[in-house]
Amino acid sequence: MIFDSVQAGRTVIGLDVGTSRVVAIRETGGQRVTRSELNAFLALPWSGMTEASLRRESIPYLVQDGEILVIGNESARLADLLGREVRRPMTRGMLNPEEPESLALIRAILRTVLEPETTAGAKVRFSVPSPPLNGESSLTFHEASLRQILEDLGYPDSAGVNEGVAVVYSELFESNYTGIGISCGGGLCNAALAYLSVPAVCFSIPKAGDFIDSSAAAVAGEMVTRARLVKEQSFHFNGNYPDKLQQALAVYYDDVIQTISAGLRVALQGCRSLPRFGRSLPLVLSGGGVLPEGFRERFEKTLAQAQLPVAISEIRLARRPLEATAEGALAAALSE
Repeated sequence: MIFDSVQAGRTVIGLDVGTSRVVAIRETGGQRVTRSELNAFLALPWSGMTEASLRRESIPYLVQDGEILVIGNESARLADLLGREVRRPMTRGMLNPEEPESLALIRAILRTVLEPETTAGAKVRFSVPSPPLNGESSLTFHEASLRQILEDLGYPDSAGVNEGVAVVYSELFESNYTGIGISCGGGLCNAALAYLSVPAVCFSIPKAGDFIDSSAAAVAGEMVTRARLVKEQSFHFNGNYPDKLQQALAVYYDDVIQTISAGLRVALQGCRSLPRFGRSLPLVLSGGGVLPEGFRERFEKTLAQAQLPVAISEIRLARRPLEATAEGALAAALSE
């Protein structure tokens, strides 16, 4: 991997706290374990029989105010079967202010992926988003809340790592951590340019997976949950789409790709302290949004028209797009 651990057997954890998924990669003595859960929940009316059934199936849940809140991966499956929409503890990369139980739900999901019964005391580095490109947004409450939850779960040694920079840490060892990392997640697309691992430009755009899902669902007259499942299971870029939903997904994917490309141009042109690299830079794409077949090619074609102020040597997908941010956070922890 990227860095050698000097922790002498201590467990170290990289944590991607994304709007759509939470991914934890822990390393102890060179051995790695990965856990992932959907960052979502489904509210069901409480009944003793339902709760007993969930317990027998080892499905994580909370009981709150006469409801059973099914959390994680099973929430989406149940929502699809029941014709319901899942809800999110986070929106646009941060805690959702419209969900009064967001802190309790994030805590429950983190407990599921971290398994503090066996890993308490580990060093944890977790992802935090960048501020939006054309606006101001305070990340203080979000980051401080995650640190407090982690401390309550038994992880006093925790700190945030910028999500785009984490992609650089995970994927750009060969270029000495110089290049551009982009994470296309559910709530945000985060981008960062780093030189010798030092961030030079970091920003986010609010158009990402959730924007694609909700926009395509509205156009096609489908539920958002169904649009997301179709996007993840069968959508690909081929120019010949069998139905209205697939066509709508393609349209809004193109909108996101164009917005990222334009955002990169604006951010780089507006950076007064942009390093003089003297060489072209690699660009790595990660996150669940990059998984459809043909995404990289579509992105490369669009970016070529953006006329960036830096030359790009290659555009490639992360080795494991869904785990790249968590791997970068783990690399940050191991390097300290």
